[in-house]
Amino acid sequence: MKNKINIIGRDVIDLQIKALKKLKNSIGDSFHEAVKVIAKCKSKVIICGVGKSGIIASKISATLSSVGTPSFSISANDCSHGDLGRISKNDILILISYSGNTNELKNIISYAKLNKITLIGIVANKRSNLYLSANIKLLIPNVEESGDGIVPTSSTTTQLSLGDALSIALMKIKNFGKLDFKKFHPAGSLANKLKTASDLMLTKSKIPFVNENEVIKSALKTLNKKKLGFLVVVNNQGLNKGIFTDGDLKRSLQKKNFSEKTKIKSIMTRKPFAVDQNTLIVDILTKMNKKKITSVCVFNKRNKEKIIGVIHIHQILKFLN
Repeated sequence: MKNKINIIGRDVIDLQIKALKKLKNSIGDSFHEAVKVIAKCKSKVIICGVGKSGIIASKISATLSSVGTPSFSISANDCSHGDLGRISKNDILILISYSGNTNELKNIISYAKLNKITLIGIVANKRSNLYLSANIKLLIPNVEESGDGIVPTSSTTTQLSLGDALSIALMKIKNFGKLDFKKFHPAGSLANKLKTASDLMLTKSKIPFVNENEVIKSALKTLNKKKLGFLVVVNNQGLNKGIFTDGDLKRSLQKKNFSEKTKIKSIMTRKPFAVDQNTLIVDILTKMNKKKITSVCVFNKRNKEKIIGVIHIHQILKFLN
């Protein structure tokens, strides 16, 4: 019995793999046209389907919105009872239907034609009302469904994958990057992975600045006060010239010519490791571990010598835990 059940599961997945291979081969000029048209849209992308396709429409819409293309899904049934008013002439309408002849979509198709709304059809039937009516026709392959060929499985998988393909293609051509993605995902574990130096760094009065001409006796007072284990050394113009760490102090104490009046610039570490404020925290930690350092300066991207923040490894580890 156990083996029989496992075989059923594998067969379902095999059918979906075959469907996706067919879908992959179908990507062509219409897909390119759809991406270009959606990318130019100054309004919203509205997606609608019936039944299982309606659920797929909601997921595609959510993905589009999360990667910079404003979108929402609507119910085909509700459109016949007032929701057609949610669709404006500047919107792009995507209708999803495997057969393309679903009754609930007829009123929406007529409305789109009457108001000259750009209609993209995701459909498998070339003879259907949706295919013939759509301005852009995204033809998905005819596929074999699971459950004696009657349960929407392989077809909805192709619909979902096509929606993902559209979303990522739009994301790429719009140059929608990690920082943009972060703005739309401010909470949860995903947000933590997208946190940058600017989210975690200590700023302004918390930065342990000292002038390069300060003597070690004076600089040590700042080192003890800030309790970060390092100092950011700057010149009279406030530009970074180096850092001074506990390690630098230990090495300096072993020198014969060292004294309390030694200037910090003569014993500091020059050209310290620094990162742009938009660098991901996880990337910073990787680099710090590789360089075996415990602190990093954060610079203004317009001027790498202008330090706007500092991060200690303890801050990162506390944040990630």
